[in-house]
Amino acid sequence: MQSKMRAELKDGFTAVAVLINHPMETGSRKDPVTGLTVPRHFIEDIRCDHMGETILSADWGWGISANPLLTFQFAGGAAGDPVTVHWKDNLGNRETIEARIE
Repeated sequence: MQSKMRAELKDGFTAVAVLINHPMETGSRKDPVTGLTVPRHFIEDIRCDHMGETILSADWGWGISANPLLTFQFAGGAAGDPVTVHWKDNLGNRETIEARIE
């Protein structure tokens, strides 16, 4: 599965939905085959930008479910404007995803 994003303008607000493909491992689950603890692997920083301005930033941790869905809305935006989401996990992996407002 690949991360997906949608941004829609409704009544002066832009609604954003981001489905992030990430295991979000807590570090407390055991592998059913080996019995070894699966190491922690989780998103720790997430930032959302509209037209180069940060509109949302958050510190996440290991308590969020696998393949998290982030939804939020903000005032403004126009059809065709870019909305970008950047995240970084505790292993240093990074991803950026962008959608145009519909």
